[in-house]
Amino acid sequence: MNTVLMTLAAYLLGSVSFAVVTSKLFGLADPRTYGSKNPGATNVLRSGNKAAAVLTLLGDGAKGWLAVFLAIHFQQQLQVGDLAIALVTIAVFLGHLWPLYSRFVGGKGVATELGVLLGINPWLGLATLVTWLVIAYAFRYSSLAALVAALFAPFYYGLLFGADEILFAITAMSALLAYRHSANIGKLLAGKESRIGAKKDEAGKAAKK
Repeated sequence: MNTVLMTLAAYLLGSVSFAVVTSKLFGLADPRTYGSKNPGATNVLRSGNKAAAVLTLLGDGAKGWLAVFLAIHFQQQLQVGDLAIALVTIAVFLGHLWPLYSRFVGGKGVATELGVLLGINPWLGLATLVTWLVIAYAFRYSSLAALVAALFAPFYYGLLFGADEILFAITAMSALLAYRHSANIGKLLAGKESRIGAKKDEAGKAAKK
């Protein structure tokens, strides 16, 4: 029963869309109506409001971290195994992708996955973050950086801890992130993907190339 309750709580926490919440607080347009129409930090940045984008990034990452951190912290008290941690990992991520509070229209999960990885282990999260930063700096494509980082995340975990239920959860999470970026993959191949920092009008021009 504790495992079920933990999983449900993680999904509900993941369903909080900080892109939507932050945009309302700053009086910005709904991020689902411009740019990539994705409620995430990269698209909020296209509004030109860097503070809103940073808060979105921190919020989406924090909810992933908090769900996993609490699950691990209270694991012994609740008498649950690693399967519960794995389910919490997937549930908070699914909440972000298909949020209950936003008619199941959510983001792509980059910040939330990073938060989850940091919650599992700081070194795991740091390795994944460095991978994202290197690719993002070199190519200026957020989607490409996310895809490469997600690809390496299960590898990093396996290297650190070996194969277990949590490795399966991370692999599933990374596969879902890649699925959510399927349109971006097509744009990258076609040279139509907008670069990091592009404004709304610039993103629109890139999409029309």
